[in-house]
Amino acid sequence: MEEKHKNFDKFKVGSLPTLMYIPEFIAQNEQTILMNHINGAPLSKWKSLKNRRLQNWGGVVHEKGLLPQELPPWLTKVTQKICEESGLFPAPINHVLINEYLPNQGIMPHQDGPAYFPVVAILSLGSPVVMDFIPHTRFTEKSFEEEGAFETGRDKCLNDRRPFSVLLMPRSLLIFKDAAYSDYLHGIKDAEIQCFDGVVNEVEAQNQLELEFAPSQELKNIHRTANRISLTCRLVLKVHKNLFKF
Repeated sequence: MEEKHKNFDKFKVGSLPTLMYIPEFIAQNEQTILMNHINGAPLSKWKSLKNRRLQNWGGVVHEKGLLPQELPPWLTKVTQKICEESGLFPAPINHVLINEYLPNQGIMPHQDGPAYFPVVAILSLGSPVVMDFIPHTRFTEKSFEEEGAFETGRDKCLNDRRPFSVLLMPRSLLIFKDAAYSDYLHGIKDAEIQCFDGVVNEVEAQNQLELEFAPSQELKNIHRTANRISLTCRLVLKVHKNLFKF
């Protein structure tokens, strides 16, 4: 493994094999440039959903693969940085979903589809947010809820696949694979105020949190006052140039 990939290992958080949180992965000016490109996209590029809106870059993901479109240079720059520094993708990232969340919007717990190589990198912009990881339903035969395992953000006994949470600060990168990808759903609560008590990366996020957001330390809450933009960067291994070749 190259030296820069070895250095990436220091960003592992929590108890799962491959869950990495990299604070300030991009600089403030890089965030501004990305936000300008995203906000400057034609209105037709946005697709409105019930609880958020999104942009799709890289082409159409079909159950049998990707009908590709070339990523624009401003996206290629950041996806190349992710690939080169992490060493976790076997080929260049070729698909990016950009989601915009209002301060009271989240996303239901979900798992990424089978078309993707089982690694996902999420770059967060704008506002901090807490992302929850919940064991897949196939691992919840006994009631974790009865045992109190759903207390906010607690990284409890992860070998038994218990829920945990990660605080995603602006300009940070979250990468997960292995058990975090295959055995868990990930989601964000629809709430303007979120508790980060017990998140697996509280120490890693603390400096930026105190400097930029001055959270309520007594309750360990963040107040989402601005929109959050996320770039979900993934690799689709099967690429089809022509729909009729399926």
